[in-house]
Amino acid sequence: MPELPEVETVANDLRGAIVGRRIDDVTVLRPDIVKLPPAEVFTTLLRGQRVTGVDRRGKYLLLGLDGGDDIMVHLGMTGHLLVCDGDAPLPKHTHLRARLDDRRELRYDDVRRFGRIAYGSRALLEESRVLPPLGLEPLSDEFSTREFDRILRGTTRTVKGALLDQTRVAGLGNIYIDEACHLAGVRPTRRCYKLTRKERTALHGAIQTVLRSAIVNRGSSIDDYRDVWNARGSNQERLRVYGRGGEACLTCATTLKRTVVAGRTTVYCPRCQR
Repeated sequence: MPELPEVETVANDLRGAIVGRRIDDVTVLRPDIVKLPPAEVFTTLLRGQRVTGVDRRGKYLLLGLDGGDDIMVHLGMTGHLLVCDGDAPLPKHTHLRARLDDRRELRYDDVRRFGRIAYGSRALLEESRVLPPLGLEPLSDEFSTREFDRILRGTTRTVKGALLDQTRVAGLGNIYIDEACHLAGVRPTRRCYKLTRKERTALHGAIQTVLRSAIVNRGSSIDDYRDVWNARGSNQERLRVYGRGGEACLTCATTLKRTVVAGRTTVYCPRCQR
């Protein structure tokens, strides 16, 4: 599933590609992908509106419109938002087409259909839980060492389990939790309340470092992720532990261990991470 860096890359691309553009027409090819309102109402509401901004909240995209509402997009596991010429060939699993006033289209395709799209005011999206309650943004000023301390000290969960909880810290997932834990020298299997202050501080900094680096590298294209131009990111080439169980640690050459934490495959170095 695309995590914060991948979604932020898409958001950045959309800001340059579609902000200021008017939506002239909308075609929904798979009505079940639209969760709010009904698909036929969704298309009517969008026609003629202009995109005024693009925000990201956790792993969710919010496209602001001049009518005051938002289009919310969650990419799920295999969803893509693409900007292309209106006459470009249509991929098999395209579920939505929005024709823009410059003859291009914003398209959404999703092979496995775990993603979702909704329209409404921010308050309505949150009230309906289409946009669920989300915790601190890890690249925001609010994500201080003090707040991070509060989050970790208040739970008996494993480090990975706590960081996967989107109501605590928004946007983290399997890839970047493993990477941040390795950079901080903290095993993801540790119980949060047992971490020292030094370890919590190191983990706080490592989370921000790996996220910022991944954004610069335009995300990790492990499986299906592509940006709005259908290009791969390059951060997968820089991952130090994720997906490398059984291989040598790039820091100390110890064999990386693979286990399952909070239901997710997890990789760590038994020597570098304590």
